[in-house]
Amino acid sequence: MRQRRAEEYAEFASARAGHLYRSACLLTAGDTHLAEDLVQETLGRLYISWGRVSRVGNPSGYAQTVLTRTFLAHQRRRSSTERATDVLPDLPGRAFDGDTSLRLTLLEALGRLPAKDRAVVVLRYWEDRSIEETADVMNTSSAAVRTRCVRALGHLRELLGKDLGEYARP
Repeated sequence: MRQRRAEEYAEFASARAGHLYRSACLLTAGDTHLAEDLVQETLGRLYISWGRVSRVGNPSGYAQTVLTRTFLAHQRRRSSTERATDVLPDLPGRAFDGDTSLRLTLLEALGRLPAKDRAVVVLRYWEDRSIEETADVMNTSSAAVRTRCVRALGHLRELLGKDLGEYARP
């Protein structure tokens, strides 16, 4: 029985790790090292409770919820000596398929949002979750999610300019 659960978990983890990593990269505004740590911690938490999680109707959604809550917890306990920087390190070209400048611009803009606003943007527009699902993941009300969406999108518009067409591919 344990062997079967371990195999199920390994199959699930290998299938979802890439998606979780991409979501974590967006949550961390391109900090790939922190994104790897968040995914590893998420998968570790899922492994511990896999017997219960595997019976859930949507283990992928559960994993995304754990990832988001792990990110938010990390943001709360972040050391006061750490300082965020607006300079992104040089990333290898293979990390970004397509328009590198667009992705870097968007990651930089996401990085300037507060953690909870960034989480709302990622959940609503990257994960394509409803307001209610996003509120459930973040342990908040639907009204708070709507407010954060409006605030975050307004801030992104200020950072990127009202005409986002300049960032779109021709």
